[in-house]
Amino acid sequence: MPRRRPERLSRRAMAFVLAGGRGSRLHELTDNRAKPAVYFGGKSRIVDFALSNALNSGIRKMAIATQYKAHSLIRHCQRGWSFFRAERNEYLDVLPASQRVDEVHWYQGTADAVFQNTDIIDSYEVDYVIVLAGDHVYKMDYEVMLRAHVESGADVTVGCLTVPRADASGFGVMAVDGSGRITEFLEKPADPPGLPEDPDRSLASMGIYVFDWAMLRDLLRADAEDAGSQRDFGRDLIPALVRQGRAMAHRFEESCVRHRADAPAYWRDVGTLDAFWQANIDLTDFDPDLDLWDTDWPVWTYAEAVPPAKFIHDEESRRGVAISSLVCGGCIISGTEVRRSLLFTGVHTNSYAALEGAVVLPHAVIGRHARLSRVVVDRGVVVPPGLVVGEDPEEDARWFRVTPGGVTLITQPMLDRREAAL
Repeated sequence: MPRRRPERLSRRAMAFVLAGGRGSRLHELTDNRAKPAVYFGGKSRIVDFALSNALNSGIRKMAIATQYKAHSLIRHCQRGWSFFRAERNEYLDVLPASQRVDEVHWYQGTADAVFQNTDIIDSYEVDYVIVLAGDHVYKMDYEVMLRAHVESGADVTVGCLTVPRADASGFGVMAVDGSGRITEFLEKPADPPGLPEDPDRSLASMGIYVFDWAMLRDLLRADAEDAGSQRDFGRDLIPALVRQGRAMAHRFEESCVRHRADAPAYWRDVGTLDAFWQANIDLTDFDPDLDLWDTDWPVWTYAEAVPPAKFIHDEESRRGVAISSLVCGGCIISGTEVRRSLLFTGVHTNSYAALEGAVVLPHAVIGRHARLSRVVVDRGVVVPPGLVVGEDPEEDARWFRVTPGGVTLITQPMLDRREAAL
């Protein structure tokens, strides 16, 4: 008889995506949207990576908990993720904070966001829950992590990055024994513990947790009754399970999705303007570490119905060209030189402008003779003719936000204040 293929555990799991965070280190970029709803990579939003990982891993039951300025995120999910069909036992529920437990509290922490939706998760009839942060950029097969969790018999399995020990102080760090059991969890320690096999490297939490749902349900109820709890996975639930000796670490290298065998394990927290700019600009490399062209593990998103990008004018100093750049549909590059830049959907540039190292979010307009370098231009911004940014940091800082890394953020309110003052 032919051997039966092992059942995919993802069919018995759901993904619970925590997408309520503001992302204050992105400053004005999150004035009108939560961090998971921030644009990334030309067409996508940051949250699309966690959702796409779940879908590509075989998970067909998902929930997204929202809180801070959630309209943009909710609208994106309605438009781009509405293909789930209940008759096929597929679900994607958006769960805004709605005081489901009482009439006083919104979501009080990451654990409380799950607890307040216990009845909804029960209705999915799943055995496992994967708790995901909705604000990181990476590709990962959660089925591999699920199987490691079941085989180990752990109460919780924590997804971990391997990072240089010198860089680990900004994370929650795991100390592990030789079997991968977590022996200690330290929140942003001054002296992070090293790995058993490499004292110069540490394991940092990715904010990804796999639980047996029956156990997690009981744990959440007990946590809700603990007056001293902060209702947070990283601060309360995970450390408690570590102390009880039932927490295992899963290394990202074991389940990350690579586009070539020797590619690095790609994961980015694009939570600062410098990191956001760099991760987008990295996509213009000849062979970027994050492969957006991989049809075996696509990044699903809402795709606007737009015409192809168009490049017009072919005169000296007025030539529509893009070199080492990504230009999305609906863009019109009119007599502009674009170098090592990423232009999102529907960007229009005008004659004699020049862009280098520019991340331009959807439907922005770049005026004639504008010169922009090392910038992030917010959605819908109309850059006036002749504006020069990226050549005089002191002048830029008068009107715009200039980061420690020398990246300038341009938003429409900033430009309006500048125009009113001049």
